Amino acid sequence: MTFVLTEDQEMLRETAMAFARDELPVTRLRALRDDGKLGVDGEARGKLAELGFFGVIIPDEPGGEHFGLVGLGQILEAQGRSIASTPLLQTALIAASAIQLGGTEAQKAEWLPKIASGEATFSLALDEGSHHAPANVSTEAEKNGQGYKITGAKRYVPDAHHADVFIVVARTFGDAGQTHGLTLFLVPSNAERVSIQALNTVDSHGAAHVTFDGVDVSEDAVIGGVDQGWDVLEPVLDRARIGIAAEMLGASQAMFDMTLEYLNTRKQFGQLIGSFQSLQHRAAKMFTDIELTRSCVAAALAAVDEGGNNVGELASLAKARASDLVHLVSNETVQMHGGIGMTDDHDSGLFLKRARAQEALYGGASFHRDCYAKLNAY
Repeated sequence: MTFVLTEDQEMLRETAMAFARDELPVTRLRALRDDGKLGVDGEARGKLAELGFFGVIIPDEPGGEHFGLVGLGQILEAQGRSIASTPLLQTALIAASAIQLGGTEAQKAEWLPKIASGEATFSLALDEGSHHAPANVSTEAEKNGQGYKITGAKRYVPDAHHADVFIVVARTFGDAGQTHGLTLFLVPSNAERVSIQALNTVDSHGAAHVTFDGVDVSEDAVIGGVDQGWDVLEPVLDRARIGIAAEMLGASQAMFDMTLEYLNTRKQFGQLIGSFQSLQHRAAKMFTDIELTRSCVAAALAAVDEGGNNVGELASLAKARASDLVHLVSNETVQMHGGIGMTDDHDSGLFLKRARAQEALYGGASFHRDCYAKLNAY
């Protein structure tokens, strides 16, 4: 498919790239890590809100700046280039999508303006084990007279340690592994009997384990239909996977640029190491894989905005390709930099650690190869 940014989207991309370069460099992530802030950057959140980045997929009426997922993809790719820690994926993409796709008119009126302005941040509380398994939910939401009582635990919830609201996936019917019977709930992070255990993550972006010990929520907290949460969750996860793939593309491009510069400046035995044919071959492999992944991500972003019927297929293709890509490029970046690449002083290690977290988030390469195969009846 032909993919060309509109003039407005191109301007958005340039703004995002400049912002990430000037305001969210890797040194900022280092500072957050060294200060023990677990990826929480309140100053950056305010600046992102001022630029309107939280509202790019929200229609203009509630206060957003509608550029579509293609537009948000440019921002996520830009922040991937500096492995910046921001609430954009969880809030501007996942929460905004969930509320637009399944929210009531009252929920849209209340939350979309707050998302667009950066006033409220969200976190999707989904997985309960060490691997991504979106239907394997045993957290229960038991009906009572006033609404529901949620009991269960979620593991490694991104942004949970500083989110204002959780989108909790709980089971109102059936058994773990079944898609029917899942329901999505809006739960304030400061609600009674919600426990949050912040995690010091390897990629310095932060996450938390969250426990719900009989948390009371009203019927108004349900997103979409009761027992029908999968109808909202599935397309939201597809969008999340495309968004993280865009981030991974940005990180891979940044690592490749970093490595290419090193190959063209580092000398060994009196020659630039970039003149060594074996390293040229490895660099060429990275370059071609980056361009292949760029096409996959672009196709997936455009398919969402165009309402295509193959979004799930393209989302799995983009996430699988991006996972393989960021794994390859992060390894090559460390190895081609030699000894300096193994030190904490060099940025390559930070990119590698972030790459490993990105690969696993919302399903790794093998998970999505399996999804792609099933969607194509293999």
